[in-house]
Amino acid sequence: MRSGEGVSPAMNPQFTDPESLHRHYAGGEELLPLWIAEPYVDLAPEVTAALESRAQQGWYGYETRPTEVIGAFWSWMNKRHNWGHVGLQTLVSPSVGTSIGVLIEQLTKPGDGVILQPPVFTDFKPLVLAAERSVAPSALVIDDGRYRMDLHDLAVKAANPDNTALILCNPHNPVGRVWTRDELSAVAEICATHGVVVIADEIHADLNLSPHAFTPFAVAAADTGVRWAALHGPIKTFGLAGVCDTLMITADEQVATLFETRRSQLHLTRNNVFGLAAFEAAYRANEAWLDGLLELVAANRSVLQSGLPDGVELSPMEGTYLAWLDFRALGMDVPQLSQWLAEDARLALSPGHWFGRQGAGFARMTIAAPTSQIEDAIERITHAVGK
Repeated sequence: MRSGEGVSPAMNPQFTDPESLHRHYAGGEELLPLWIAEPYVDLAPEVTAALESRAQQGWYGYETRPTEVIGAFWSWMNKRHNWGHVGLQTLVSPSVGTSIGVLIEQLTKPGDGVILQPPVFTDFKPLVLAAERSVAPSALVIDDGRYRMDLHDLAVKAANPDNTALILCNPHNPVGRVWTRDELSAVAEICATHGVVVIADEIHADLNLSPHAFTPFAVAAADTGVRWAALHGPIKTFGLAGVCDTLMITADEQVATLFETRRSQLHLTRNNVFGLAAFEAAYRANEAWLDGLLELVAANRSVLQSGLPDGVELSPMEGTYLAWLDFRALGMDVPQLSQWLAEDARLALSPGHWFGRQGAGFARMTIAAPTSQIEDAIERITHAVGK
């Protein structure tokens, strides 16, 4: 997993399809694509073996989800994060987006406000608007180059009775913060006080860079009385977004009942036999694979920190494998920066404004990739800055 080991991003059809690439990055030629939030390395061998074994069985009909599948998740969480499932309900969902959509629909009313903390994952806003709710932004702020929540502003937004839910990104995509227990407890207290339900997207829970550690919102929120649901699964940790289901976890009986009712109505419980195999194999896998991935990400973070040219900075990166690059010193507006990245730097990154206007001047780059790819990206940026 270290250094140049792993597969090239070109192995992913999303990267080699010219139509897909140029739909997002028109005008760029010979682009190095590092925009999708997936690990661009060889996957855990246990997962690959499980999929191959399942394919060889030669039948792909209906299959009941064994209790061992969910048990594998909780065994992993208990071992990796000292988090147990006592008092919690765990329900399966096809995706994080599906869970958010159902929870917004079931726990809020049309016209309600849903608090977001931009710059934040691109899918949150469309999910809110599609549900005929409004976005109530409580933007993150930058202190000495490090992002933090604006807890005063969050309290103001939560106190507005029109705002009834918060979508929390923990750890945060794209800025790379791993929220501390104190920060999460403050959020829980604010939302409990004002009756705001918290939907915690914790899909990057395993991707923390030492010395930072993931704190489940469930743990930080204990005894506060806040209503919450947390979203988990192996899709980001193990690169399985195209295969596996995800999980919705809550301690709230009503939340669980509402979610269960709606997912049954929409038949969201139907299994994929390969997803079952991959899900359990991932959480039964040797932890050494993930440790190696995190070592690679940490090494690539150091390469970026020391290699970027003047005018480009890496925001402090505590978790995820998503580097948040600050290009503001180059003085470009949003269209100029997007064009410069594609045409001059020949990089396909996620422009910061995709994550909200607060991301203007930034770009997100996946660094769970061979170090040679990251060094190539640095060379391209350096060359473009020097033009």
